[in-house]
Amino acid sequence: MDNKLSFSSYLVIGVMLFALFFGAGNLIFPASLGQNAGTSLWFAIIGFLITGIGLPFLGTLAMGFSGSKNLQELSSRVHPTFAVIFTSLLYLTIGPFFALPRTGAVSYEIGIMPFVNSEYTQIGLLIFTVVFFGLTLWLSLNPSKIVDNVGKYLSPGILIGLLILLGFVIFKPMGEFSTPQGSYIDNAFMTGFTEGYNTMDALASLVFGIIVINAVRSMGVTSKKGILAATAKSGAIAIFFLGIIYAGIGYLGATSVDLFGIMENGGPVLSAASEHYFGSFGAILLAIVIILACLTTSIGLTTACAEYFHTLIPSISYKAFVVIFSVFTCVIANFGLSNIITYSVPVLMLLYPLAIVLILLAFLSPLFYHARFVYVAVMICTFLISIIDGLKALCDSLEIEYFGWLESILDFYDNVLPFYDVGLGWIVPFVIITLITGVIARINGKRPVPLNS
Repeated sequence: MDNKLSFSSYLVIGVMLFALFFGAGNLIFPASLGQNAGTSLWFAIIGFLITGIGLPFLGTLAMGFSGSKNLQELSSRVHPTFAVIFTSLLYLTIGPFFALPRTGAVSYEIGIMPFVNSEYTQIGLLIFTVVFFGLTLWLSLNPSKIVDNVGKYLSPGILIGLLILLGFVIFKPMGEFSTPQGSYIDNAFMTGFTEGYNTMDALASLVFGIIVINAVRSMGVTSKKGILAATAKSGAIAIFFLGIIYAGIGYLGATSVDLFGIMENGGPVLSAASEHYFGSFGAILLAIVIILACLTTSIGLTTACAEYFHTLIPSISYKAFVVIFSVFTCVIANFGLSNIITYSVPVLMLLYPLAIVLILLAFLSPLFYHARFVYVAVMICTFLISIIDGLKALCDSLEIEYFGWLESILDFYDNVLPFYDVGLGWIVPFVIITLITGVIARINGKRPVPLNS
């Protein structure tokens, strides 16, 4: 029999999940979205929330529903080789390639750069990131309760602080909504939808889901049904808080343009708004909170990546991976926040459809008896679309012309795939191929077999 959990138990797990998803870096995306969406804010925010909180919620539930021990086990339903490549690429994306250097870059741009003369901006970033990732390295090699305690008390603290700031924004807005910019003019919803990819939370949910499940099990809930119910209730609390924060920060961005103009990214928007409402003290307090929040996130991601790759390559020690990732991350962080965001987009356009499809197949799997060929067929088709989206985004990021063959494929996809023009060309093929291969699996009548055999 499962233990019956109280609301306070669900609240504890929900806040923990909120803290896992809510790296301070996530603040910058709804702020930038708000600035650019202007009067189209609410259409953009709805799209952003679907990918920013809806998909992470589904990803967390998928891990509980699948019964898998970790992401590699779940993705091995496609193929063991695919599992290693996909899981490694996902860890590198939420680790040293993008999310980890973003923690240092965000800390600097929100917390330190407002106090640095423009001529010393780059050298300031170098000095700060060396110190920041030096601390990450030291604390990842020497785990202590300091990190746990900072994370435990900081998450409620930053939540309360942000709610106070948003209260001022709502009751004393900085200005009116401005005119939408760029793709927000004609397609605010889908632009917001793809902007939600930048949080990387749907990818992270496939890792964090196991942490939540283990927490639920430690409280005496062991049945699959009980774990799924507890995860859903705790997840609902986490996404409630995330949704309020994202919508509020988006509103802050939308009302800030009259006062500050359109800024390069969301980091300076938050620091400027904090100083506007609370003066220099507010800016300094925000700087301290953001840096500590980013530091705990940095340590968590470094530890998780080093542990995974050590299990994958046991001949290289955990400590060696911590050093490698910390040094590499420090180098990447010095390219600056805007560059990190820009170059992460092609990888996210490749990975996100694969992750979404894996999440959906995890729920549908019992209907087709977990047949591997269903996973393989759907994943190959999705990859053929997402790899082209990734290459297109890469060319756009580098501001170079499309290769001839790439342009031909893009024209073909645009003509034959519904919703391709809004970045969702994989949806209809996913439905069709899942139905066809799923029916074949049902007709064959094979009952479920061990998933990872």
